[in-house]
Amino acid sequence: MIKLQVIGNLGKDCVVNNVSGRSVINFSVAHTERFRDAQGNMKDRTIWVECSYWTDRTAVAPYLRKGTQVYVEGQPEVRTYTTNDGRNGASLSLRVQSVQLLGSRGENQGSDSGSYSSPAGNSYTAAPSVTDSTPDDLPF
Repeated sequence: MIKLQVIGNLGKDCVVNNVSGRSVINFSVAHTERFRDAQGNMKDRTIWVECSYWTDRTAVAPYLRKGTQVYVEGQPEVRTYTTNDGRNGASLSLRVQSVQLLGSRGENQGSDSGSYSSPAGNSYTAAPSVTDSTPDDLPF
């Protein structure tokens, strides 16, 4: 089994479809990394991953909006195609097993984060709170 993990921002709002009685949430995630080219100039490289999340638990859909930062994991698929001008192309898609909301650009969502998994995996689990104000009493 190959597992792909992606952290990035949604390029547009998700779309929920019904295919043969099953719900699928489709969305695209962009991951941009910075690097230096051979001349020492900073460059950006963005990789888009098309995601398909087959689930009956569509409650996460309203939160999958353009700009939202997410962590997704699942099984990757590479699709090859021929462009209109005859060149070969490829796209990376992901059959999502779980998605975790990390936040939005320019917005601090804090405790609104959560993770959702497919029916084959675990159910909804909330992200741990980082604002826990317990005293420092470690047992070691």
